[in-house]
Amino acid sequence: MNQQIVSVDWLHENQYRENLIILDASPKLTASSKVSKHPGLTIALARPFRIKENFSNTESPYPNTIPSAEQFQRGCRELGINHDSEIVIFDNLGIYSSPRVWWLFNLMGHENVKVLDGGLPKWISNGYETVADAELEKDYEEGNFKATMQSEYLLSYDDICANINTNEYLIIDARSAGRYQGTAAEPRKTLQSGKIPNSANVPYQTILEDGKFKSAEEIRKIFAQATNDKLHDLPLAYSCGSGMTACIIMLASEIAGQESRYLFDGSWTEYAMREGLVKD
Repeated sequence: MNQQIVSVDWLHENQYRENLIILDASPKLTASSKVSKHPGLTIALARPFRIKENFSNTESPYPNTIPSAEQFQRGCRELGINHDSEIVIFDNLGIYSSPRVWWLFNLMGHENVKVLDGGLPKWISNGYETVADAELEKDYEEGNFKATMQSEYLLSYDDICANINTNEYLIIDARSAGRYQGTAAEPRKTLQSGKIPNSANVPYQTILEDGKFKSAEEIRKIFAQATNDKLHDLPLAYSCGSGMTACIIMLASEIAGQESRYLFDGSWTEYAMREGLVKD
């Protein structure tokens, strides 16, 4: 098993071991209004990791913008997370928001973090026990987690614009082919669809099967086809609609053997707004 992901069988065997913290990163609602088939259920001992409410900059004009290191550290300590905690993250859609949390922890300097492959749906299909999320403990002993921002992982709008000419990075866009090609509407109704020049498209759904990551070999083939076999020529940087699903293909790329954690956090939402690609 890739060191960045764990199976539900592994988690079931290790669920109660000391120093392991399970985080439920399930979204209340996605940008495309996708909802879970298992509302209100979670894994025993899970702690709620609320991306939008507690681990995003809510004053940003763009959705899901990263929080400050101080905000992230404070939120983690409130969840009882320590500097030496081993963390496993899942969500109730299989693989959706959990890779974003995996990236956030790496961005904040904590690498002992893994994603549960298949998430809550796979946990349930394997017959493992769930509890009502309302029954989870809400108060935790304060942790000593320390956040140290790895700012080199973040690409700004200016970086992306410069890259159009310099080609320092190969931008991989996780949105659907229709949104990338400008033939399908964006879920954010005020934005036009389209692409960042010189980017490539790997829709995040193509690297998943039944809510789990495909094999490393299959993922490599998908990336190679999308990038015209330039997979190892340039460092990869990731984008999507709002910085969420970009982390799915980032994690998939690591599974396939190419580590690159550069993210355009504002993604298409910021690019389109700042380029004036908005609807009247």
